Amino acid sequence: MGQTRQPRPVKLICGLLAAGSDRLERGRAALTERFGPVDLQSAAFPFDFTSYYDEELGEGILRRYLSFENLVGPGELAETKLETNRLEEELSEGGKRTANLDPGFLDLSKLVLATTKDATYRVYLGRGIYAQSTCYFQDGSYHPWEWTYADYRTPEAIGFFNRVRREFKRQKDRPEG
Repeated sequence: MGQTRQPRPVKLICGLLAAGSDRLERGRAALTERFGPVDLQSAAFPFDFTSYYDEELGEGILRRYLSFENLVGPGELAETKLETNRLEEELSEGGKRTANLDPGFLDLSKLVLATTKDATYRVYLGRGIYAQSTCYFQDGSYHPWEWTYADYRTPEAIGFFNRVRREFKRQKDRPEG
């Protein structure tokens, strides 16, 4: 029989979508207030992969990825997604979201995102939240799965996740005290 043990901490990340850099910054500020300092962030780039969010968020949507300095337990992912949903409501204007916040975590072997939508490749965590393995690490880099969102498979995104992994590894290997 296998013995249970506490999982190792992981690196909290979040993808932000918002129409305009001012709304991206508002989303970043709300996330920082809730989850602590951001240690890495990607450049903002146009989100032109789908028009799915245009009606709600507006035109000129930008994507940015963040990682947070504080490590978290992987078991906190469902609660983190519920918290980002609350933050989206707080940032809403006129009954519409101004930002889409997609939390997840990264460890040395994978990138996992939280979502409220079920699919064959997602695992139910509880409280209406599912987990999706979005990228896997092999041969020195993260790689997308066939179901990985288009904006998570770009060279910019993969490069950012690799940078976050290096920072995470440095943090993990740092002596305590």
